[in-house]
Amino acid sequence: MQRPQILVTNDDGITAPGVRNLVEFMNEIGDVTVVAPNSPQSGKGHAITINSTLTFEEIQLEGPQRDFSLSGTPVDCVKFALDKILTRRPDIVVSGINHGANSSINVIYSGTMSAAVEAGVEGLQAIGFSLLDFSWDADFSQAKEYIQQIVTRSLENPMPKGVVLNVNIPKLNKNKIKGIRVCRQAVAKWEENFDERINPHGKKYYWLTGYFNNMDSGADADENALAEGYISVVPVKFDLTAHEHMISLGEILNSDANAS
Repeated sequence: MQRPQILVTNDDGITAPGVRNLVEFMNEIGDVTVVAPNSPQSGKGHAITINSTLTFEEIQLEGPQRDFSLSGTPVDCVKFALDKILTRRPDIVVSGINHGANSSINVIYSGTMSAAVEAGVEGLQAIGFSLLDFSWDADFSQAKEYIQQIVTRSLENPMPKGVVLNVNIPKLNKNKIKGIRVCRQAVAKWEENFDERINPHGKKYYWLTGYFNNMDSGADADENALAEGYISVVPVKFDLTAHEHMISLGEILNSDANAS
C-alpha cells in the first residue's frame, strides 16, 4: 500500500523544535515534504507575499524527508509547495507544532492555522497543531501518540472539503493528559493596550500588551477543555458567511422597497 504523502509547514520557522518534532512524528506515518518559512512568521494570519519576490532552497536536515525553506509566510509555503515542489497533491497537510496556543480567537491571528486553512481552501485535509508552551525547549514528545492518532484517523476518515482541524495540546506530561475532546471555539478575546515608551533619542514608541479574557463557561469550549487537561480539537471552516442571518438581513435591507 502506498504511504500517504504528507506536507508539513509551520509559522515558527523551519528549524523550530516544534516543526522538527512534527516532522519526526510524520515520518513514521508517510512520505514527508517540508516547506516552511526561513524565519519566524508568528501572528501573520493569512498574509501572502504580493509586493516582493520569494526565494527558496532545499536544505539538508536530519531525517528521510525533503526540507525546503521559503522566504515567505505560512500561507505562501502551502501555495508554493502545491505549485512548485510537490509532484502530486498531498493526502494531508499538517502545520505546527506551534510554540504556544492557537485556541479560541487566536485562530484568526495564527500563521499555523492559516496554513491549514489555506490547504482547506485547496480541498485538502489539513490539521494545525499547537502546544500550550511558548518555550523553545518545550517537550513536544509528550503528545506524540495523540498527534499521530489524530493524523492517522483523519487520513482514514476525511473531513468534508473546506473543514480543517485546530488541535491544541495542554502543557502536561502524557500520563496527565485526559484524552481528546471535540470542542467549539471559546468566546474569548485579548484585552489589549499599547504601552507608550520613550527611546534613548526621545522618540515615542509603542509596545502591544494585554491579557487574555475567557468569557466562556461552556464545557464544550476549547479553552475550558484545555484547562481541564484535555486536547481540544475544533473543526474550522473558512466560509465566514453568517448564513443564519441572511434572511433577516435581506428583510432589513429591503424593508423600504417592500413597504412601497
